[in-house]
Amino acid sequence: MIILFKSVFNYIKNPRLKPLKHATFKQKMGLVLQCIPLCIMLGMGFGLLTIILEALGLYSSDSHSINKLLEEQSKINIILSAVILAPVLEELIFRGPMTLFNKKYFKLSFYMLTIIFGYVHIFNFEITPQILLLSPLLIAPQLVVGSVFGYVRVRLGLIYSMFLHASYNGILVIPAVLFLDK
Repeated sequence: MIILFKSVFNYIKNPRLKPLKHATFKQKMGLVLQCIPLCIMLGMGFGLLTIILEALGLYSSDSHSINKLLEEQSKINIILSAVILAPVLEELIFRGPMTLFNKKYFKLSFYMLTIIFGYVHIFNFEITPQILLLSPLLIAPQLVVGSVFGYVRVRLGLIYSMFLHASYNGILVIPAVLFLDK
């Protein structure tokens, strides 16, 4: 896990358009499966920022869109949207075009698409001046995990980043939706 973390971290510091061309399907899936716990740890670690902000009274999770979704949508619709629809669409939009940029602009495109991906998630919150000021902290989990998705997309391919994204969302969303009493 430490080797994978270092590899991903070094890649994010200096992203390059360099896919793993000769890796087998089994090797690629092995790397994706190793990235799942890495994403969980990073996402939850950076997610602690929102808990701290809430404890300080700077943010309330009551205004998060998941609460409205739980009231308006069935649990199965939420799960399908979070585990299938969102990963496919978000990966097509935010990671799909990444490899279309030539080497000169690739690094910029990697960072810009990752930042846009993160900031799209600000709409999960009720937008207020306070939320906008706190936005870098509130979307930090999506920025960090989105960087790992980008790493997987470039190194392994789009379908692998979709699988990683879907797995990550599933691990977080399914238990939350099934065990919340709303």
